[in-house]
Amino acid sequence: MANNNCSKNDHILIIGGGTAGWLSAAILAKSLHSKHDDGVKVTLIESPDIPILGVGEGTWPNLRATLNRIGISETDFIRECDVTFKQGAEFINWAKTPEPNSEKNPNSSYYHPLSTVNHSSYNFNLAPYWLQQDKKTRLSYDRAVASQVRLCDQGIAPKQIVMPQYSAVQEYAYHLNANKFSAFLKRHCIEKLGVNFVSANVTSVLLDDDEFIKHVVTDHPSIDKINADFFIDCSGNKGLIIKETYNIPWHDISDIIFNDTALAVQVPYQDKDQAINTHTLATAQDAGWIWDIALQTRRGVGHVYSSKYTTEQKAKKQLIDYLGDDYNSELTIRKIKLNHGYHQKFWHKNSVAIGMSAGFIEPLEASAIFLFDAAANMLAAQFPRDKAQMTYAERKFNQQLTLRMERTVEFIKLHYCISDRRDSQYWIDNCNPVSIPTHLQERLSFWKSQPPTKYDFDNAWEPFNLDSYLYVLYGMGFDTDVSEVASKYTDVVKAEQLFTEIDKVSELMGKKLPKHRALIDKVIQYGFSQV
Repeated sequence: MANNNCSKNDHILIIGGGTAGWLSAAILAKSLHSKHDDGVKVTLIESPDIPILGVGEGTWPNLRATLNRIGISETDFIRECDVTFKQGAEFINWAKTPEPNSEKNPNSSYYHPLSTVNHSSYNFNLAPYWLQQDKKTRLSYDRAVASQVRLCDQGIAPKQIVMPQYSAVQEYAYHLNANKFSAFLKRHCIEKLGVNFVSANVTSVLLDDDEFIKHVVTDHPSIDKINADFFIDCSGNKGLIIKETYNIPWHDISDIIFNDTALAVQVPYQDKDQAINTHTLATAQDAGWIWDIALQTRRGVGHVYSSKYTTEQKAKKQLIDYLGDDYNSELTIRKIKLNHGYHQKFWHKNSVAIGMSAGFIEPLEASAIFLFDAAANMLAAQFPRDKAQMTYAERKFNQQLTLRMERTVEFIKLHYCISDRRDSQYWIDNCNPVSIPTHLQERLSFWKSQPPTKYDFDNAWEPFNLDSYLYVLYGMGFDTDVSEVASKYTDVVKAEQLFTEIDKVSELMGKKLPKHRALIDKVIQYGFSQV
């Protein structure tokens, strides 16, 4: 490489902070031993002028493993970032149009929990046995196969205070204050992991004759340029390297994912002892959906919608109507434009884009932080110290992250395209095959005659596994006719035993585990064991 006589990648410069930047810094500094003489130096430059977007408040369990690995105390994390536990998401009115004047329950609802008693991908798939049960008397799929759903219904936590940090009875992730989380990660990176921090704006990126990055120029009064061997673009929608420097083509997905705008508001609890939901609420509207995430002292609520199918005025009214008595005119509703899609490659030359700079797929199913975390861990695992290995590492990274983006788009689209809602053009168009990726169409066609199995998921790094698909498919009422393949499913006795076991486990955990608010209060007061 002409940009450096040295053949080693010994210094990483991350451009941009926020969750993506500081999470990447922590993962790389820990994995590449930045504090040791023979490790890789990590520097992060963050603009003092650009505010953090701060709406990514839902996570997946992979973050729990990452926080543990980078040495963060779960107690400190919960105390300092307004953290609550997340055990899944409840989808309301996605499967059918609400009927407010009906004597029956006007809402349809299903859960996508994070735990199952019996993991379908590796153990025993209960779906075909559930499908053969009497539709009139059987439990909903989520309640039949997952005790966690019943815990969510009751506001029960996934663990007890006497359990060590990061351990659990039920799988869990977190709801968090994104701004506080970024600041928390920043302190940890600088104080514990040896990350160098520069507060400044990057004014230009300089390339060598082979178009590798030589250094960046800053407006810092005493640091006019920063040299490094490898550069990570965490500059958000600006895309300082991937877009402005390299002009990597953008893969637009607005023909698949229609929502392009969000209205977000923070709603304080009226009662400090108010019960805290232990799952995300996602309530469908006629041209989008409303998220509702419960933190320790407030809720983060927002309306994601498509400006093609509704107006900002109508979307705002629906958000205010949703909040009801919890809304007042002093609350600030922020408007956020969403640019859905991703770049056609993420690693180019000696740079990688991670976070919003790489791409964004709407906040349904909390995929944003999940993908940030996955990308940073993938980079750390295969980071090439020898520059001769860059070509292979670049190709593998781009292949894997592109697959994750594609499969995330498909899984998000699944929530829309199998709905039987036809109350607006938005839902009609979402179900039009023209808007459904071919790979997803092929899967859905096959699943009409037999339920999904682990063999439908041919890559170990697909972001959403068999269980996730089963919850959405059968929560939404997808019709799989197993009559012609019923002879394959002979383990009826085993299936019935497992259904019974789930009932028993649900009852037992409902008695043994604390309420969510009670556990959070105890963590704040006493903390978890570090052992």
